[in-house]
Amino acid sequence: MKHNSTFQAHFPLISRILFLFFLFAPIADAQWQKQTVDTKASLRGLAVVNEKIIWASGAGGTFLKTIDGGKTWTIGKVPDADKLDFRDVEAFDANTAYLLSIGEGENSRIYKTSDGGATWKLQFKNMNGKAFFDAFAFWDKNNGIAMSDPIDGKYLLIETKDGETWKPLDNEKMANAKQSEAAFAASGTCLITKGKTDVFLVSGGNDARVFRSNSRGLSWFVADTPIVKGTAGSGIFSIAMQDKTRGVIVGGNYEKPDEINNNLAFTSDGGKTWILGKGLNGYRSSATFVDKKTIIAVGSSGSD
Repeated sequence: MKHNSTFQAHFPLISRILFLFFLFAPIADAQWQKQTVDTKASLRGLAVVNEKIIWASGAGGTFLKTIDGGKTWTIGKVPDADKLDFRDVEAFDANTAYLLSIGEGENSRIYKTSDGGATWKLQFKNMNGKAFFDAFAFWDKNNGIAMSDPIDGKYLLIETKDGETWKPLDNEKMANAKQSEAAFAASGTCLITKGKTDVFLVSGGNDARVFRSNSRGLSWFVADTPIVKGTAGSGIFSIAMQDKTRGVIVGGNYEKPDEINNNLAFTSDGGKTWILGKGLNGYRSSATFVDKKTIIAVGSSGSD
């Protein structure tokens, strides 16, 4: 979402690094473990391959990688990408990762590395001046989907089926976006995949809805939610699915990060209906399931 493109990081560097160590700590003894990482970049993207291999991404063309569970980090920059903000990263092992940068026009790009970040290949450069890509997600290392804010009332979708080339995906069977409805390029989790064919997209602004496809984006249904909406800074920022039926959405208003109303909802029917929840202490821009009963949500004002 363009309105969010100039807002400073929802996840400062330390918040992002702390998050992943909390994620792997035993729940009963979970603690934040502070680390110092030699970068001033604002980080938004996080991809946890396993307990050892983790990738992160952020502003200034920056990416980070650890292969020892965070004891040491490799910090790098994609060549000729100093002005790009990598809001999303998807990784599959220590060598293979994708980066998505956000922004209007040619600032929206997708890069891939197959050698652990030593070199990067530009796979996609957006040439549509109206497009603003927010996130991407993958079913496996060769099959993925990316989305842009609406153009002429329709979300713009592209797909890869070979992990190398990106092509337009027909969006005619997707419900129209409402006026001033778009997605938030906050943490790369406004678009997620699940299983072999499911994909979820969440929106904010004038409305806060969940779009779901069980055919890799060929057809869609859309559901209303009780998440706060109606302003440029409010709506759903993140979705996480524990399985094909149970899931959670989080959000709020990033312009009022301490407000606690209508920022959490749950589904038990695959996203068809959403029930308002309680317990988040402010605006949250990313959430994940640790196990069947434990969810972590994080944002600029803290974590729950």
